[in-house]
Amino acid sequence: METVEMSSVSLKRPRSEDDVANADEIKRQKIVEKSKTGNDSGQSIETVTEQPDKSLLEDTKNEIPPNEESEEQEDEELEDSDEDGDPESFADMMKHGLTESDVGITKFVSCHKGFSGILKERYSDFVVHEIGKDGRVSHLDDFSVPVDDEDPPEETFTVLSDEDKQRLEELQLLKNKETSVAIEVIEDTKEKRTVIHQAVKSLFPGLETKTEDRDGKKYIIAYHAAGKKALANPRKHSWPKSRGSYCHFVLYKENKDTMDAINVLSKFLRVKPNIFSYMGTKDKRAITVQEIAVLRITAQRLAHLNKCLMNFKLGNFSYKNHPLKLGELQGNHFTVVLRNITGTDDQIEQAMHSLREIGFINYYGMQRFGTTAVPTYQIGKAILQNNWNEVMDLILKPRPGAEKGYLVKCREEWAKTKDPAAALKKLPVKRCVEGQLLRGLLKYGMKNIISAFGIIPRNNRLMYIHSYQSYVWNNMVSKRIEEYGLRAVPGDLTLKGATAVHIEEGDVENYTIHDVVMPLPGFDVIYPKHKIGEAYKEMLLADNLDINNMRHKIRDYSLSGAYRKIIIRPQNVNWDIVAYDDPRIPLFTTDLDKLEGKQLPVLPTDGKFRALKMEFSLPPSTYATMAIREVLKMDTSIKNQTQLNTTWLR
Repeated sequence: METVEMSSVSLKRPRSEDDVANADEIKRQKIVEKSKTGNDSGQSIETVTEQPDKSLLEDTKNEIPPNEESEEQEDEELEDSDEDGDPESFADMMKHGLTESDVGITKFVSCHKGFSGILKERYSDFVVHEIGKDGRVSHLDDFSVPVDDEDPPEETFTVLSDEDKQRLEELQLLKNKETSVAIEVIEDTKEKRTVIHQAVKSLFPGLETKTEDRDGKKYIIAYHAAGKKALANPRKHSWPKSRGSYCHFVLYKENKDTMDAINVLSKFLRVKPNIFSYMGTKDKRAITVQEIAVLRITAQRLAHLNKCLMNFKLGNFSYKNHPLKLGELQGNHFTVVLRNITGTDDQIEQAMHSLREIGFINYYGMQRFGTTAVPTYQIGKAILQNNWNEVMDLILKPRPGAEKGYLVKCREEWAKTKDPAAALKKLPVKRCVEGQLLRGLLKYGMKNIISAFGIIPRNNRLMYIHSYQSYVWNNMVSKRIEEYGLRAVPGDLTLKGATAVHIEEGDVENYTIHDVVMPLPGFDVIYPKHKIGEAYKEMLLADNLDINNMRHKIRDYSLSGAYRKIIIRPQNVNWDIVAYDDPRIPLFTTDLDKLEGKQLPVLPTDGKFRALKMEFSLPPSTYATMAIREVLKMDTSIKNQTQLNTTWLR
């Protein structure tokens, strides 16, 4: 899956005394979000977890079926609150987390001296624009709706009351025994009746309408034209044949990840999330702009959401005959502001020239491995070892560090009783991995852990073994660079089309480090023909795994492997050093700012602070944090950040 990842924890300057007084409140905020800063050269960095925007729901990685909506809402309320004022400090809780060296991230390619800066002081300091397969960068620059004679009038979206909409939705989804819904026509005119007919048919596909007289009053009667058969594919009704089946649009979102955004859109449109498609998932704590496609929902309905959704804007609508496919993109263009930088102009120039000319090591970032004391790669290793008791134990056992209070209680109950029902009672949020596994154990029993684990959504299960592959890859790449440096050597691997081949002695001068790839372990890859090939075997053998037998008896967990470039050279690299006085002001304009005619404030020529504004483009599955790590020479682990300087939190 394409990855565009950045911190969900902002790095900030020391707070004022008033801010320090609020430290207890800050400690209670959600701290499992991932952070991206550290320092290998002794500079002091402050960290703080910001309060999430209360207008938004918390992260939801999995789609929730409609019949679980009430449970989902309950989960969201619980996640938004924190029931246990844990006296441990942020630093104390995170001291059990991972550092970069724990996951094999140990090398840099540049020789400049590192300097400090604040990553994501504002989420608007990090902007991602998707790059489509045709090389076009997605921008939100047009709110207009394609002209279509088939579209209903604007009044369609306001003529029905909330109560009418609720009753019609229940009728549409066959949630009650009613066979029809009657809507009284107030201020009866033919035009008013026509609008109500159009509103019902366009907003609740699959329903038909008719007009009836009852006791001298006019009613619009909504009913199922074909009973349950109509519900099977309601959007096939009333869709013009001349119009493409998919409405493509640009989604501009702030502080929300892609799946959460789609879940919100689906709720407002009263459709299932699976009718949406996209090319890649984008980070939460950022402003992101990407293309989305939705099956048989009009641009008019989508544009209407701009009036009622916060932190979202939809635009650039068009109708096409195809959905979007995951991974079908060239990459992403990033605009990043690093505030309060300490480096000299020469240091910054040297760092940015190195990023443009050489690039950075294509490590998997820290967010790939989790934020708690049990790394995701350990669970992946246990799956590959077919050690299902260990898998269960790693997911459910008590662990030190940062976690919600109800998870702590659930784990303690599990450790004490090994009773899934008792542990589940301690866990009000059922959709988390722990809750899903416990429900699986209740359903299938303790002797069938494989089936119980299978209740967890497939993408979440595969995340664990992909994390292990990433862990191996990071370690092997660090060994490769330590052993052979930044040059191609005989025995390295390169790609000819999609096929990996070894670089031979007589051909080595024709290749550079930018041509070299390294394998993620699997049954369908080859390994380098030098010391690193043996290092792969030794590392897997130490984990009781056979590099020559990566097929699992459960097909989902068989690893075919893949190849990944060891050095990435960003494209379209530009930068500027900006002076400013007020840390709250924006330092560049977003797509939405431009549409709304907002101008940047006048910046001083010699301000209190300096910021580095940088732009670059990266291919899919590449971590922007690793590019920024190379510029700043910082450890990006949350553990390292909190150990550097968190005294203000105490």
